[in-house]
Amino acid sequence: MINYLDFEKPLSDIEGKIHELRKLAGDDEIIDTQAEIEKLEARARDLLGDLYGKLTPWQKTQVARHPARPHFRDYAAALFEDFTLLAGDRKYSNDEAIQAGLGRFRGEGVAIIGQEKGHDTKSRIRHNFGSARPEGYRKAVRVLEMADRFGLPVVTLIDTSGAYPGVGAEERGQAEAIARSTEMCLNVKVPIISVVIGEGGSGGAIAIATGNRVFMLEHAIYSVISPEGAASILWRDAARAKDAAANMKITAQDLKDLGVIDEIISEPVGGAHRDPEAVIAATGDVISRSLVELGELDGDALRQDRRQKYLDIGRNL
Repeated sequence: MINYLDFEKPLSDIEGKIHELRKLAGDDEIIDTQAEIEKLEARARDLLGDLYGKLTPWQKTQVARHPARPHFRDYAAALFEDFTLLAGDRKYSNDEAIQAGLGRFRGEGVAIIGQEKGHDTKSRIRHNFGSARPEGYRKAVRVLEMADRFGLPVVTLIDTSGAYPGVGAEERGQAEAIARSTEMCLNVKVPIISVVIGEGGSGGAIAIATGNRVFMLEHAIYSVISPEGAASILWRDAARAKDAAANMKITAQDLKDLGVIDEIISEPVGGAHRDPEAVIAATGDVISRSLVELGELDGDALRQDRRQKYLDIGRNL
């Protein structure tokens, strides 16, 4: 069963009819429904392409948050061999929202850091819906230091609505932990390739997304605050999130024009959740190409390249 978004209702009606006709055909071999099914399938394909060809920023936000969208664990399982998770920040505890460790990508040793939202109620609670606490960012720093020491490229996969804003997180130095992680990303002398696979929310995202190359999936979003949070601040009304999304330049297309990201990774028509294998494979190809390009630079050049990338954002607007 596909979890349809609200703007996909016309599509759900058509695909619902297709399902009913297939069931009818299975129950009664005398009735031939194939011609009608093919006609409806063609209509569904055309409608799907039309809907996803003109998504608004708020609709893209909904797609980026789709519960069936592939998450970090899906990418990790498909792209990395011998992936070994490392736990704990060596200071307080282990944070499950940030998953980090070592593995191999197409035969090459890499460090992997990403945010996991979870795929059902139990795992979402375990991973705190992808919102990391300070321990998560300190774990990321620990893995970045290890990668720098052993000369391992770093791949980061971003998917968070933002860092956890709870009292306990603030008491344990949430802002400082985010700043240290961002600083470590800027200072290491190994390549960092970052991909926003869903939501890229505020400092919770940039803490592990300060890479030499930053990519976004076609229907991902990346912003300093969630549309709901911006609406609450600007209009004192979270219900105006749609207006906030339209004005915040949060889509991959906007951010490519602004120079915040380097490239957009295309998604299958209908979003990544309709063909996870295809979008994960495309992401792997982009990561592989970037590793080859950055492999020609030495440590100092990599660090300077990364720092200059962020200094240049907005200069040519």
